[in-house]
Amino acid sequence: MDYGMIGKIDKAKRYAQERERFHFDNFALVFHGDNNDHRVAYTQGRWDCDCEFFKRRGVCSHTMALERMLEKMLAVKEVA
Repeated sequence: MDYGMIGKIDKAKRYAQERERFHFDNFALVFHGDNNDHRVAYTQGRWDCDCEFFKRRGVCSHTMALERMLEKMLAVKEVA
């Protein structure tokens, strides 16, 4: 392995530890819940989940878990 690649790997490790560098704007995923899989999306500062609880309350354990996991990495929704 060349020195250039070694430097990039070291830099990537450092970046991965500095979560404040990352800000998600949009993403979608499948969340493997205890009972079912759920599709969760984050778009322009808003969460969406296909579970019934989210449909009624606008928040659920799936979105709350992701908020905790991605703390400081989510784009802040701007008020118009």
